[in-house]
This record gives sequence, C-alpha cells and structure tokens, in this order.
Amino acid sequence: MRRFYVACALALTILLAGSARSEACSNVLITKGASVDGSCMVSYAADSHWLYGELYFTKAARWAPGTMLKITEWDTAKPLGEIPQVPYTFQTLGNMNEHQLIIGETTYGGRALENPDGIMDYGSLIYITLQRARTAREAIETIVSLANEYGYPSEGESFSIADTEEVWVMDLIGKGKDEKGIVWVARRVPDGYICAHANQSRITRFPLNDPENCLYAPDVISFARKMGYFDGPDEEFSFRDAYNPLDFGGARACDARAWSAFNILCDGKFTYVDESGNEVSRPASDWLDYAMGYDLKGEMPLFVKPSRKISVKDVADVMRDHFEGTPMDMTVDAGAGGNALPYRWRPMSFSHNGEHYVNERAIATQQTGFWFVAQARGYLPDVIGGVEWFGTDDAATSYLTPIYASTNKVPECFREGNGDLLHYSPTSSFWMNNRIANACYKMYNHMGAFVRAEVDAFENSMMSSEGKLAEMDARMLDKWNKTDGKKRTVKKIRKELTKFSVRTAQDQFKRWTKLEEILLVKFIDGNVKAQDENGDFCHSEYSNGIPDGLTQPGYTDKWKEATAKDNGNILKSR
Repeated sequence: MRRFYVACALALTILLAGSARSEACSNVLITKGASVDGSCMVSYAADSHWLYGELYFTKAARWAPGTMLKITEWDTAKPLGEIPQVPYTFQTLGNMNEHQLIIGETTYGGRALENPDGIMDYGSLIYITLQRARTAREAIETIVSLANEYGYPSEGESFSIADTEEVWVMDLIGKGKDEKGIVWVARRVPDGYICAHANQSRITRFPLNDPENCLYAPDVISFARKMGYFDGPDEEFSFRDAYNPLDFGGARACDARAWSAFNILCDGKFTYVDESGNEVSRPASDWLDYAMGYDLKGEMPLFVKPSRKISVKDVADVMRDHFEGTPMDMTVDAGAGGNALPYRWRPMSFSHNGEHYVNERAIATQQTGFWFVAQARGYLPDVIGGVEWFGTDDAATSYLTPIYASTNKVPECFREGNGDLLHYSPTSSFWMNNRIANACYKMYNHMGAFVRAEVDAFENSMMSSEGKLAEMDARMLDKWNKTDGKKRTVKKIRKELTKFSVRTAQDQFKRWTKLEEILLVKFIDGNVKAQDENGDFCHSEYSNGIPDGLTQPGYTDKWKEATAKDNGNILKSR
C-alpha cells in the first residue's frame, strides 16, 4: 500500500471537518432504461452526527393571497426570513412529492462562496421545490429562481432530481457575499445509464449547445473568469475544476464512494461514452488509483451503463457498501478489530510516529440519520406510482419499508417529533435501529450477518416482482382502471395505500423491537446460541433454559496476527 502523505491527510481532515447536517451523503441515480421495472430511482443517505431520522410530511394546501412562508435553515433550525407563499402547494413525503418528483443531495463545499445574507439554504431549496414543481425540469427552474431571488447562504451542493421520465444531476454554488444568486450546471443522465455522487462536484466539462440534455447558468463561465478560477476557452471549462477543485480528500473520501457504487452495479466494468462520442468499456480498476486519491489526473465517467438492469433491491444493497472486496475494504485490516467491524470512529484521520493516515469513508456509515430509495414509476398513475422506500440509521443493519407518496399520514415509528437526538423514544425507528446497530458493532461479523439475513428476508418479501408491494400495486391499479381515476376512487385508493404503508412499517418495527431482544439473548458475552428452523433457541434435553449448541467463535485471523505481533512475548503459552 502506498504511503499517505501529510498534505493528503490534511486535505481529507479539512474536507470532513465541518458540522453541516448533511456533510457526508451519498446518492445513486438510476434512469428508467437502466432499471428492472422501468422506474427512475434516486437513493440518498442523509449522513450526519447531528441529524435525527424521521420522515418529513406536508399535505397539499391552498394559500390565501398575501400568505408568507417562514424559511428555517435545515441544518440548524435557525430562522432565516420569509417569502411569499404560492397559491397551491403539493403534498410531499420525505424527499418525494405527489407527482413522483424526487430530490436528493450531497454537500461538497467547494469555494467559499456562501452569501451570509441569503435566506434560501440548500434544505429549503429541496423541500420548497418539492411543494412547487411537478417535473425534474420544473424543479431545476424553481431551485434557480428561489436561490437567485432570495440568496443562497449554503455551501456547494450536488442535487439528484428525478421524475417519471428523466433523471438529472445538478451542481450549484453561491456567488459570495456580494452577489445574491448561484452558478450552476445540470446534466440529464442518458436513459439506460446511471450516475452517482458523494460530496464532490462531479460535473466537469459539459455541452454548451444541448438544452435537451444540459442546462446551465448564463454566467457560469464568466463568473469563474471574474473570480480568477478559469482563463481558458469556453469549451474547456470544467465546473468541478473551477468551483470544487479535486484533491486527495475529494477523491478518497468522496468520489471513491461513487466509484464503488459503479463497480458494484457494473460488475467491475465501466461502459461509458468517451469524448469522441463512442461507447467504450474498461475495467473499473482503471480508475482505482483515481478513487484512492493517488492519481488525480484521471477523470471518472459521470455516467456509466450498468451491466444488467438494476432493481430497487440492488440500489438498497449498494447503500450498504463498505468497500468489500476492494483495497479499501474496511473489514480486513487491524482497524476492524477482532470481529471485522467495517467502521472507524471519527476523526477521519490519525497520526502515528510522524506519519499521517486516513480512515476510510464508505457509503454505509454509522452516522446516517435517514436513508431511502425513491421510485418514480411512470407506468402507474401518480397516486400509486410514487414510492419511497424509507429507513433510518446505518443502512447496513437497517431495513427499507415502502411508503406510498400519496399516503395520508406517516407511520408513528417515523413521525416527526417522535424523539430526537437528545431524547430517547421506544416507539422510534431511529432509536431502535441505533440499538440494533450499536449491538452489532461489538461482534459485527456474526451479529451483522444475522441482522442482514433478517433485512433481506423482509425486503425481498416486499421488493420482488411477486412481493407484497407488487400485489398492492395490482389491486389498486385494478380499482383505478375500473373507475377511470375518478376523484372518489382516488380518495379510496389513498386510504388503502395509507393503511398498507402504515401497517407494513409498524409491523416491521415490532419485529425489529423483538429482534433486539433476540440479539441480546443469542450473542450475549461473545457466545453464539444455536436456533432451530423455527427460530427457537436450542436447549438441553433436561431444561429449556439451558442452551444446547452454544459456540464461542472468538476473533478473526487478522486480530490474532496483530495481537501476537504486538504482545506475543507476554501472551505466548509455555
């Protein structure tokens, strides 16, 4: 393994030193031509040590003339100001609205171009836009209009924006303290392709005369010239290089996650369109040095074609990645301890004997507040088509449950205000998933695998083509077709979809509460108790309170090697 130089470690430390709520998020974007069922998908992990996992919900509403909307900063709950309300706002569920519009984000920081007088922070841009826009293109227009009119106080952002037909990735950043608006570029993901971003601007050069596939601020290049960020020909302008120059941290802690998502979904081979317009395929390993921050001269493709059609389960499992099977695999070095723990507590770097090192940042992380895979399914009416598969806390040990975007209410386990980071709630999914995750961290290779099997069983029962969601879709579509979507029928469908969403979530929450008890009993004190095919604990023939088949798996070979090297003279048997 190559040495991590001082400057590299410092770059990573600086990159991750902020305390923004969504400081380290990951998004995967799937076009309908790349998906198994023809849906557009966006995944989002809202990762921060300051974020509580709950499902935001606002009902559609009409507003009287003169009504004002108060703007509150998403990161801090700080009041920023107010703006005129529009006459009608759409229902939103999490990061999706009733018209199947989806918006996710990752913060990349970039140049220090925040406008301290602006009132439209990045979180407000997302959730206000969801209330006002029907399509991805409308969303881009709304985001730009709001930021330009009211000012943008946040750092640089990448937005994932999808509707039933199109998927877009949008990079934007403010203009500093003296100007109110933003500079930005938005590119449509070609149908049949996928995209990913993770706290690093991904749009480099872009077509200047292709409005069907690329939109941008009229001053995106001239502003960079004025600020001294760029001085070449327009056709060579790169948004990333001007506004968020890539460094070691941007590659290793950020683009490495996008590389890993591509690596998994493309089965180790990236197929993309080169600068000459030709579709070419190359091994994912060709970009490994780039992803690891060793060779920043390379440029990973923005869009790649997956090797197969992608399912919602595929995307969910990508969000559980710890770089397994790559040189960055977090389960195999001594830092994983005796039970292959794929997590490193913060800070993200450390020093030893004058050398500087980094802790990996994978897609799955302990500080996730909430995460989702949202589907816009244009082959179904809006009332049925929009689904947000929603979960809380660490994706690797939590499950996704389907919530229809047209639901009338959210489940109690996800309800806003049901607990917070300083107040425990026994009825909160966030707290229960934290209990399970933190239990698994002590004996991860055994407990994590046990929990993952439970996750897979539930998700497969819901997500498969013959699963429970598909059954519900078919029933509701039959009702829709028989009545041509009359208003009374839509109301009945929404009622049934709400009942399904709430019951499914609450039933699974009850099973997860029971699972925590099972984990305690099964894995107490480093032991592993056997269970039969019915899940009952095996016991002695004389007493059902005395375990039978109890094992003590001990530690990994890596731990044994490291411990023997460190303290073998004392521990060695004689």
